[in-house]
Amino acid sequence: MIKAGIIGGAGYTAGELIRILLNHKYVDLSFVFSTSNAGNLLSDVHQDLLGSTDIRFADTVDFNVDVVFLCLGHGNSTAFLDKNVFSEKTIIIDLSNDFRLKPDAEFQGREFIYGLPELNKDEIKQAGSIANPGCFATAIQLALLPLADSKNITSDIHINAVTGATGAGTSLSATTHYTWRDNNFSYYKPFTHQHMGEINQSVKSLQSGFDKEIFFLPNRGNFSRGIFATAYTKFEGDLEAIKKIYTDFYAEAPFTFVSDSDIHMKQVVNTNKCLIHLHKHENQLLITSCIDNLLKGASGQAVENMNLIFGLPQTEGLNLKGSYF
Repeated sequence: MIKAGIIGGAGYTAGELIRILLNHKYVDLSFVFSTSNAGNLLSDVHQDLLGSTDIRFADTVDFNVDVVFLCLGHGNSTAFLDKNVFSEKTIIIDLSNDFRLKPDAEFQGREFIYGLPELNKDEIKQAGSIANPGCFATAIQLALLPLADSKNITSDIHINAVTGATGAGTSLSATTHYTWRDNNFSYYKPFTHQHMGEINQSVKSLQSGFDKEIFFLPNRGNFSRGIFATAYTKFEGDLEAIKKIYTDFYAEAPFTFVSDSDIHMKQVVNTNKCLIHLHKHENQLLITSCIDNLLKGASGQAVENMNLIFGLPQTEGLNLKGSYF
C-alpha cells in the first residue's frame, strides 16, 4: 500500500483528492493536514463523506509518507516546503503554480517535472517531484499539443474558455457569491491569465520555432464545475489529415479522446476525461476541448501522476462515473 498524505485539506481540490484516494485500492490515506480544521472529521467539511470515513484532520505531518499532495494554493507551497522538509524518498505532487515553469522547477535539491501525462509520461515515471498543471492550462494544452507536435501552428491562436465557480476556490469574493454568479457571465484577466506561461512553455517544447501569439480570454460561468475551451487558428491542411494527427498523438492516452461529433461539458463533468473536437471553416481550424476542472484539471491528474510514478495502471482509481443528467 502507498502511504499518502495531503497538506491543505479543506478546499475543493483536496476534497476531490480525498474522495479518489479513499477509493484507491493501492493507497492508504495516512493523514490530511489542515491548520484551520485540525481535530475535525473530514466529513465536517466535505459533508458527502459522512458514513464513508472516520478520518479527522491532522495537526501534525508525517514527513516519511510515500507521497504527499500539496493543496495549498498559489505561492504557499514554497513557503510550506521552506519550513517543512520531507524525506528524500517522499514523492511530492504540488497542485499550485509554484514549480510549473522551468526557471522555478529546481527547489531545495528537487526537480519538479511538469505533470501533464500526455506530454511528459516517460519523465513523470522517473520523477521524485511533480508540478501538477493548471486547469485552464490542461484543457488548452490538450487542444494544442498535437498541432504543435506536427509543426502546424503557423499563425496566432485565439482561445476563449469558460470555467465553473469551483475554479475560484472556496474563498468568497465579489464574483463568487451566488447572487453575483447566478444568471451571470463575465470575463477576467484578459490575455494575462497566469496559466499562459505553462501553455507557451509546452507548445514551444514541441514546436521549437514557434513565434506566434496565443491570445487567451478566460470567462466565469454560472455553473459549478467544468471547463469548455475553443481555440482557432489559420490552417490550410485537410481536416481528415489533422484528425489523424490528433488521434495518433493521443493513441496511448487513456483519458483524452478525439470526438467526431460536437462535444459538450456534461460528457466530462465528474470524470477524468478530456474530449476534443476538430472543425474546419474555410482556412480556420476550430479546436474544442472540455474537462472537469477539479479532476482532469487538478486532483484526477495528480493521481494519474502518482499512478505513473508507482508503476500502477494510469487509470487506477480514476474510472469515475460522470453525471450526464
